[in-house]
Amino acid sequence: MTARAAGALAALVCLCACNPSAQTAESPNPNPSPTSSSLSLKISGRGTSQQPVRIVEQQRDTGRVQYDLLARSYETLSEQAGSRAQFEHVHVTFHSKDGSTLVADAPKAIVDQVTNTIEMLGGVHAKNNLGTTLSCDSLTYDHLTEMIYGTGHVAFTSATGFRATGNRFESDISLTHTRMQ
Repeated sequence: MTARAAGALAALVCLCACNPSAQTAESPNPNPSPTSSSLSLKISGRGTSQQPVRIVEQQRDTGRVQYDLLARSYETLSEQAGSRAQFEHVHVTFHSKDGSTLVADAPKAIVDQVTNTIEMLGGVHAKNNLGTTLSCDSLTYDHLTEMIYGTGHVAFTSATGFRATGNRFESDISLTHTRMQ
């Protein structure tokens, strides 16, 4: 390399190093981190009287059905942390470990994946497989504990005619281990 070429190369290097607006090329991140304004996905749908919307929740390890939800329509909002679905004109059959069932109807229900609950709203009417009836303003089913909790104008009537009322209750699905206030 000649002295003149070496001098020109050195001058070019100095100029590039001193340029405050010089940009360095970065390769794009193949796994970008989510921003605080992550997108939500909203889905809605309708069933018919012959073919309603149906959700069946089963235990992964045993395949046992925990509940079977039928509804006329739904709207779901999914986000990165989980999803919440709202159902209209709901009919849910809850299945306990001992084989008993509780069938509940309500105008509205919210299934929340984050809290693992189903909240039935607008006046709930339910009946278990032994003939005990239950009514309340709202009923919450905890998917993890398989317990139900109700509030507002609670009334139980057993198959033998025993009646109890209160403001709130908690119970198992069979309605045999119930605590009322």
